Amino acid sequence: MNHPIRKLAAAAIATAAFLASLAAHGHGPVTPQGVDTTGLPALGDKWRDQNPFSTNKQALKVGTSAYNQNCARCHGIDAVSGGIAPDLRHLDRDCVGMKVEAKKQACFKEMDNYYLASVRTGKVRNGAVYMPPFEGVFNQEAMWAIKTYLETRRETK
Repeated sequence: MNHPIRKLAAAAIATAAFLASLAAHGHGPVTPQGVDTTGLPALGDKWRDQNPFSTNKQALKVGTSAYNQNCARCHGIDAVSGGIAPDLRHLDRDCVGMKVEAKKQACFKEMDNYYLASVRTGKVRNGAVYMPPFEGVFNQEAMWAIKTYLETRRETK
């Protein structure tokens, strides 16, 4: 018997199965998107060990766009992780509460170095790529612009 409720239930089950199959396949192949760093000061070939763009409004604009196009699919919209990858709002939160200014600045510098190394070389564990390397895809200006965006998302608790 083709009862309308049975048809509706069958359609709902089929839709749920389809949506679950999409979720199970994850994001699929991910191609990094280029980052237009026009308007940012050129940093040259020597890699900086601290973010030179922390207060640069153009870098924030560039970094927000670059993050959303390249990082959000794993690290979450607005840097709020859904569990796939680390929540980048917590990247340097241990530095924020430090009372001694010199130690605080040293901590931020250490976290900047960690961030840059992670983005440049990626993350591989036991042969599995958890994060691809972005060196050669992003220039230094793009990497620091993304860090500038992340600094505005910093969670201090």
